[in-house]
Amino acid sequence: MEEPVQVIEGQLWVSGQKIVYVGPDEEIETVYEKSGLQTILWDREIDCEGNLLMPGFKDAHAHSAMVLFRSIADDEPLQGWLEKRIFPVEAKMTGEDVYELTKMSVLEYLTSGITAVFDMYLTPETIINAYTECGMRNVQVSGLNMFGPTPEVMEERFLKLNGVNSLSSYMLGIHAEYTCPKELLMQVAEIVKRHKAPFFTHLAETKREVEECKERYGMTPTQLLNDLGLFDYGGGGYHCVYMDDKDIEIFKEKKLTAVTNPASNLKLASGIAPVSRFLKEGIPVAIGTDGAGSNNCLDMFREMFLVTGLAKYRDMDAASTDAIEVLKMATVNGAKAMGLTDSDVLAPGKYADLIMIDMHQPNMQPINNIAKNIVYSGSKQNVKMTMIDGKILYEDGKFFIGEDPEKLYAKANEIADRLRQE
Repeated sequence: MEEPVQVIEGQLWVSGQKIVYVGPDEEIETVYEKSGLQTILWDREIDCEGNLLMPGFKDAHAHSAMVLFRSIADDEPLQGWLEKRIFPVEAKMTGEDVYELTKMSVLEYLTSGITAVFDMYLTPETIINAYTECGMRNVQVSGLNMFGPTPEVMEERFLKLNGVNSLSSYMLGIHAEYTCPKELLMQVAEIVKRHKAPFFTHLAETKREVEECKERYGMTPTQLLNDLGLFDYGGGGYHCVYMDDKDIEIFKEKKLTAVTNPASNLKLASGIAPVSRFLKEGIPVAIGTDGAGSNNCLDMFREMFLVTGLAKYRDMDAASTDAIEVLKMATVNGAKAMGLTDSDVLAPGKYADLIMIDMHQPNMQPINNIAKNIVYSGSKQNVKMTMIDGKILYEDGKFFIGEDPEKLYAKANEIADRLRQE
């Protein structure tokens, strides 16, 4: 059966951080001739044994250190969940706590084949340190709100942390319209305009959020933020569940990305994003896990299945939202939303951010359609290897991030116990 995405048999070469060759075996002689070398000596040669190499998944919305809240902040609607369970504990978290918890999340990302994370959380400086030490590619976005930081601090972080190393970057953003007074939004808009920078935020996640914004300003959150100029240089929104026709026109006009978070929205009963409508309108869609407090796991396979499954249910159409489009959302579209255009596909000159999918597991057989197998029947058990920036960080159940996983688990439990007692 013909594959609707490009799948080839051949070789992939990595030198340093980059892919230097990907293609069929028969072209290798030509590559040797162009290199001017008689032979090439590799540090390691890996026989994939019929397994699949593909671009790593891009988690386009996450709050990594919220693994702290896994299974202790459940079964409540979003507003109460935030106000009763999340905000009071977050107020007691230190930068060191966030650092340790982010490292533990990296382990989970790697087992799910996630090679880059679009993170929004409390202490960006310690988060970057955690990611850098583990070798994880990351893009952070400001979560500014009425509780902090100030717009001045946000801008300072944008200038200081953006591109601090080849693995890290930083974008402008806010937590949400409903946690930011209009005066604060206007200050952020000035910073966006000054730097001509993309802007991201939680957006239209719940019906209550949209209705209350309309009561305050006579327009939806999307329309308000657009009127203030926050979307003038692109960006997008996380969740995008309750979007009217005018909102969708704004997303089309400003070339914004809708980042859907199906597991979180389903568990919090927030609603189902109009993914098929976005696709029909040419609006790019990416996929995020959100935080483990509302999900409760960082698993891109589950997210992919839910994206297409919920879209089919919402539309009452089994042909809605093809799995091939969903696989694109989880890889290429996520990379573009995060500004990671050098990590989107497997091609010479791109960063070696890739994963190996174990095709010898029963859920991948028979191989009628590899791409659809990944979306509809794939799971974390199929991730055999995760490579980021040319380095293998996870392989056959073992981690290579310079940390003992058991020590990270112990530290996370220690943090959780301490914060419960405070």
